[in-house]
Parts: sequence; C-alpha cells; structure tokens
Amino acid sequence: MAPYWSEAWGNPSSRQHRLGLHASAAVNLARRQLAESLDVAPERVVFTSGATEANNLALLGHARHWGRGHVISVSTEHHAVLDPLIQLKREGFAVTLLRPGADGLIDPSQLQEAITADTRLVSVMAANNELGVLQPMEDIAAICRRQGITLHSDAAQAFGHIPFQPDQLGLDLVSLSAHKLYGPKGIGALVIREGIELEPLQWGGGQEAGLRAGTLPTALIVGFAMAAQLAMADLPERQQQQGALRDQLWTELRRRIPDLQRNGAEQPRLSHNLNVTIPGVNGTRLHRALRPHLACSSGSACSNGEPSHVLQALGRSRSEAEASLRLSLGRSTTSADIQAAVSCIGDAVDQLNQPR
Repeated sequence: MAPYWSEAWGNPSSRQHRLGLHASAAVNLARRQLAESLDVAPERVVFTSGATEANNLALLGHARHWGRGHVISVSTEHHAVLDPLIQLKREGFAVTLLRPGADGLIDPSQLQEAITADTRLVSVMAANNELGVLQPMEDIAAICRRQGITLHSDAAQAFGHIPFQPDQLGLDLVSLSAHKLYGPKGIGALVIREGIELEPLQWGGGQEAGLRAGTLPTALIVGFAMAAQLAMADLPERQQQQGALRDQLWTELRRRIPDLQRNGAEQPRLSHNLNVTIPGVNGTRLHRALRPHLACSSGSACSNGEPSHVLQALGRSRSEAEASLRLSLGRSTTSADIQAAVSCIGDAVDQLNQPR
C-alpha cells in the first residue's frame, strides 16, 4: 500500500496522465486479484467503503429497483442489515425477520414458509459476527433460486476464514469488508451476479459502473486484494490451528467455570470464535474487571454498549446477554495466550462470586 500514499498518488479515474494510469492499473490488478479469490469475474466486484455500505447498496439498491415488495431476513443479522431494512419499511416495503433456533441457526423450512408472492429479496448472513455460526446458505439459495428471489449475504465474517465462493453457494449479492481479514479499514466490496439490477445510493463521477460514485482509494484497494491473497494462502492450516486453540479455550474455561454455557451451535461455526454466557454474574462488573486485561465484548462493536440483540434473539435474558463474552482468536494467538485469558476470566468470576 505504501507507494500509493506518496509518490504514486494519482487518481485512478484520471487516465489522461501517467500518475492516473499507474493508479488505474493498480486498481484493475487488485480487482482481478480479489475476484480470483472469490472465483468471479472482475467486473462483478464493486468497491465500497466497507460491508456496511455494501449492505446498504445491496438491500436499498435492489429493493428500490423493484419499487415495492417483501423482504426476508433474520433477527440475528448485524445492524448494517437490520437498519437498512427499517428504512425499507419506512418506504413501504414489507419486512419479515426469521427467528433462529436456540443454536443460532435458521431452518430453511422457515424461509420457505415466509415467502409470499411479493417476496423480492432475502438477506442471510453467512457467518454470524457474534456467534460464529454458519448458516445453511446452499439450502437457502436453492429455495430462493426455485422461487426466482434474489439472495444477498453479508459475508464480512466469512470471506477469508472459510472456503467461500459466491457462485458455488448460489448467492446473488455478497458484501465484504477488508478489515475482517487483516486488510485496511475503510474499504469493502459488493459482489454482484450478472443481471441483478441495483439503484445507486449516490451520484457523482460515475465510478464503479455508475453504482458507487467517488474517487477510489487506491492504497486501500491494493491492501484489500493483498489481504485476501494472504488469507487464501494459509486458510486450511489457519482454520485447523485456530480451531484447536478455540477448543482449548472452551475446555479450559469449562474446567474453571463448570456452569459456563456456549452460545450458538457447536458446529458448523467459524474456527476462531467463541461466545459464552457466565450464569449468575453481573455483566457490568464482569466486563469492568476484564477490561484492563482482556479485549473482549458482550456483543457487536456497533452495539454502543447495549445488550446483544443476537443473544436475546436466541432466548437469553437481558442479564444473561450482559454476562456473556464474545472471544475471538487471531493469527498471532498462542496456547499461552489462551491460558492467560482463561486465568484472567476465571479469576474475575471467582472474585465476583465471593460473598460481599
């Protein structure tokens, strides 16, 4: 990324001079590299500022193309999906939110039953950002395909962490975010199947096939493509390594806290995610005790401190949701880190359980 912050600073849309041509070539190469990681044609990749913008472009853009109709999603989606759906309701669209089971997964039969003659669009997150569970996307896609309904998936948490090819899964619109796979913040993409119509959310210079006006951030795009390539290079080994560490974390936490409860299905799930509830402790005091030692949360980074709507959709009470921990592992996580986290969490729970 470094050259595009300094000497190679040209605007990729200004192809009348060498600097602009250099930047344009870098964007074209990055688009092709990212498309290869997804096994799609480069022209299907539209760069955005992140998955939030991609979700908005997919949901609002496609629904507004139809002008009216019914949209189906899931109550455990990220707010970057739920909030655009609220806007669609304001605009007169009917919206149905499917409620998952206690394991965080929806049954495809729920979708089949919710479809009406006016259903135009379905949106289901491939991997839940809080629970890590993987929804049955191929089964969902088969239902949508039979009914001629467009299927969108927020795949910000999936791409780079599991084998993920939109066409094999049967997805029509896919939202991605670079920073979820060690790329830079502020860049993402929407992958669009041929023939899917979208209304743009903004107008200006006509960039990205007229769907997303604005000067492209060359350095961020180059960083996104490189991060995707690196993620593909070691994906199987990383899944195996992180899955073993995640299982170690769960086993050792259960040993320290016998009544610990896991949130979400044991399988299928991401290898680097663990979400647990600690019964009987005050969530506010728990997080206050852990904050100096451990980077963890009880919900989404976008929840503004509110108890997780995802956990409450699974049947957790407000107090249980507050007393939950969302723990994520990364490339640099070691067995020693797991042991330190278990000790930190166990000590905090022991202290909170002492008679006052």
